[in-house]
Amino acid sequence: MNHQEAESHSEAKQERRPYRVRLPGFITNEDIGLGDAIKQVTSYVGMEPCGGCKQRAAILNRWMVFSGQHPR
Repeated sequence: MNHQEAESHSEAKQERRPYRVRLPGFITNEDIGLGDAIKQVTSYVGMEPCGGCKQRAAILNRWMVFSGQHPR
């Protein structure tokens, strides 16, 4: 394994913090992950979540979070 491969491998092991997107006027001041937001919308229109949907939601929640508050 060369130096570049070792760096990318060590970066993959580290847990990255999700991107935070502030939405002014957001309905709630609580953080909500992208996966949970999609899950709420699909449930609202009558789609039942499956096992794959739950995995996708967990991955998307780790990737992006919406917030109504200013970051502290």
